[in-house]
This record gives sequence, C-alpha cells and structure tokens, in this order.
Amino acid sequence: MSVAVLGAGGFGTALAVALAAKGPVVLWGRRIGWRGENPLLPGVTLPAAVTVTERLAEARAEVLLIAIPAQALGGFLDTHARGLGAGALEGRALVACAKGIDLATGRSPAGMLAAACPAATVAVLTGPSFAADIARGLPTALTLACADAGAGHALQHQLSTPALRLYRTTDVVGAELGGALKNVIAIAAGAAIGAGLGDSARAAIVTRGFAEMARFAAAQGAEPETLAGLSGLGDLILTATSAQSRNFRYGQALGQGAAFDAAVTVEGAATARAVTRLAAAQGIEMPISALVAGLAGGRIDVKQAMELLLARPLKEE
Repeated sequence: MSVAVLGAGGFGTALAVALAAKGPVVLWGRRIGWRGENPLLPGVTLPAAVTVTERLAEARAEVLLIAIPAQALGGFLDTHARGLGAGALEGRALVACAKGIDLATGRSPAGMLAAACPAATVAVLTGPSFAADIARGLPTALTLACADAGAGHALQHQLSTPALRLYRTTDVVGAELGGALKNVIAIAAGAAIGAGLGDSARAAIVTRGFAEMARFAAAQGAEPETLAGLSGLGDLILTATSAQSRNFRYGQALGQGAAFDAAVTVEGAATARAVTRLAAAQGIEMPISALVAGLAGGRIDVKQAMELLLARPLKEE
C-alpha cells in the first residue's frame, strides 16, 4: 500500500523518515521552507524514498497519516476535504497522529476525520514517542487503534518497522483520550518542577492525574486496559518526565513565570480547556485539568493552583 504523511512538522517528518525504510513515502506540508533536512529534526537527512511536496494532490496514497495539530485539523478539513474529493478517500485509511481535543467541536482528531470523510477507514497512531527518537531509528512502541479489526491488522503490518513496533487495539476512544489527556497532566508536572516543588510533588500530580485520565476516559466508554497501556500510562510517563516534551517545558515555564515560545505547539493547553468544559457538562471531577486550564489562561498562578489542590477534602485513594 502507498503511504503519504500530511503535516511536515517534526513528528510527521519523523514518521516519513521511519516508513521510508519500507518504500516510497510522500510528505506534504502547507508551506515547506526547507529541503533535505527539517530544522525541527537537526542532523536527520531525509532518505531518497521521501518525496516532499506542497501540492496536496500528490499525496493521494492508500494510507494517509494525518500529522496535523489537533487545533488546526478542523480548518484543514474544512479547506481540503472537499478538494481531495470523497471519491479520492473511499477505500483509503486515514490515520490520526495528532493528540488533543478540538476546542471548537469537542471532538478528537479521529472523530473529526470520521465526520469529514465518512467513506474512509479511520485509525489512530499514538503512544510514547519523541519525533527525534523515531527519526533516528531508536526503538519505539506505539498503539495503532482502529475500530475495524481487520483494517487495524493490515495497518499494523504496513506501518511497523524493525525499530517502530505497533500494538493494535479496537479501542479508538481510549487510545485517543490517553494521548490527549496526558499532555494536560504533563503541563501540571512541568509546572511543579518549574516552581521548585520537587519530584515528590511531580509524582503525586502524575499519579492523581492518571486517575483523572482514567475516570474521564471510562465515562466516554474507553476500556480501562487501554489507559494502562502505551497510549495512556506509557505516554504519560514519557511526557511528564522529559524536557524533550513540549508540554512539560511549557508547564515548566509557567512554574518559573518565564515566557514560552508561542510558535511551539502545546496541545495540552487547548485540551485542558476542552476537557474541563466536557467534564463539567458530564459532572466528572477533574481538578488538575481544571487548574491547568486556569494556569494556561492566566487566571491563576502556580502558587494558587497548589494551594487549591492541597486544600481539597481528604479522601480515600
């Protein structure tokens, strides 16, 4: 099957580099000002098997990996889904590679793809990974989620490489929510470290944050074992403990009261707002996520956030 990656950011480029080991890959970007080496992946040269293009018509492959940020995906689909044409998408697999919840619709990336392209097979690729590791061929394990078990099995074999190992599931909801919500908790973890609250505070935030993730996901119909796997706990561990994580670095800057590069995509900030809104409507308690939304919105500072958390009633774990 032919493969194309839509979105030439760091993660999309890394996926194209990794999959080029198995055959030709088209990498599409709206505005690509580089050739040969993506500045977001210094030292990584694109293999000859990767064709870089700004022409979306050249990316009509059987498998499309959509590596466009969650908050930009709706606009992309509004602009381009009709341009690609429903007929061009029939029989194709659309694999959502972004992590987040759309602020405008409350939908996940897979949900947006399914709504815009009902004739397509929709899947999700998610889990603990940094673009630099994938691009350099370092061992990485991800979750491939697809409600169609047969299609998921085919995609698992198509997209796995010797260094990129995919585990499959039919729980699309759980896989996506794990990837989206862990970014929110990673911001909180970064804020604790940035504010000098220590590793013990971070461990408490990560643990109680995971409880929030599992509680919200279960209410949406996710399977508990999905959240305990790569796409939930695994991704949370990576993102909340490494300075390579954009969300962790953003939280760290919040904790330090420092500026953060506005050009860097931080999906967890918008996801915190979206999930807090959804949780409130459903009566689901998510105190850490709500405080991250407040921090990202500038309504509270880290000191106030910690005081609010510590003042919560004592309870059973």
